[in-house]
Amino acid sequence: MKVIKHCLLGASLALSVTATQATEFINVLTGGTSGVYYPLGVAISQLYGKQIPDAKVQVQATRASVENLTLLQRGRGEIGFALADSVADAWNGEEEAGFKAPLKKLRAVGATYSNYIQIVARADSGITSLEDLKGKRISVGAPRSGTELNARAIFKAAGMNYDDFSRTEYLPFGESVELMKNRQLDATLQSAGLGMAAFRDLASHAPVIFVPIPTELVANIGNDAYRPSMIPAGTYTGQDSDVPTVAISNLLITHEKVSDETAYQMAKQVYENLPALRNAHSAAEGITAEDAVQGLPLPLHPGAERYYKEKGLLN
Repeated sequence: MKVIKHCLLGASLALSVTATQATEFINVLTGGTSGVYYPLGVAISQLYGKQIPDAKVQVQATRASVENLTLLQRGRGEIGFALADSVADAWNGEEEAGFKAPLKKLRAVGATYSNYIQIVARADSGITSLEDLKGKRISVGAPRSGTELNARAIFKAAGMNYDDFSRTEYLPFGESVELMKNRQLDATLQSAGLGMAAFRDLASHAPVIFVPIPTELVANIGNDAYRPSMIPAGTYTGQDSDVPTVAISNLLITHEKVSDETAYQMAKQVYENLPALRNAHSAAEGITAEDAVQGLPLPLHPGAERYYKEKGLLN
């Protein structure tokens, strides 16, 4: 009888260990809760929780691109959003962008929607052009965030820097908008998907102007991640015409220690369930499986690569 009990106990412990090992932890790194990364990250986490067997999924709000890439390099997340230019800087170890050494553990899952550099000013500030920002109070995103790196690139290409402003704040979407509502800021530059909640809120609160970024300025940036684009008319309340701007791809990034099967599922569940992402935020309308492998500045994770080969999107 004792032998049987020991056998049963051993079998029970073995099953317990197997069950523990089978649990797949997936931490989805996003951005501020008032941006686009967060609602899309929540939608992705829900897909993974339902579709990936034994997955335990959580969503983490972060300061977006640069923090996400740093956390992934350290293995403190399994998948996260990041702007393509920040990813290139991380892969190459651009110290000015906040990366003291190349982050070579990073791997791509795929490209998603585009971020649009959106410069919004209070209509009563008198700002209608980049030149008009000189001497004004402006927010440029959280310090060393993807948005702030975008701001540096845009202003440098326009022959400007932060010294041209009377006051420069390093704040994310929500805080910048609140200061603009209270007339404590004249303008903010933010990099996000179209129809961002914080800017919709601002545009419905007071008249605003979206400052154009001329197409010819994009060539001065000297980075292929930046491309000319438009904020279509009607994206925000009172915005009655198209506004020239700059677009940058957002990527889903993982790291080399994530298993091939998990990376395969992370890619598959995103690109085969796009309606769920589009229900979470209109920015996801720009996501397609066909574009997922285009313009990646670092290698694909082998698991994600297997998915794209199965779909005939890679040779």
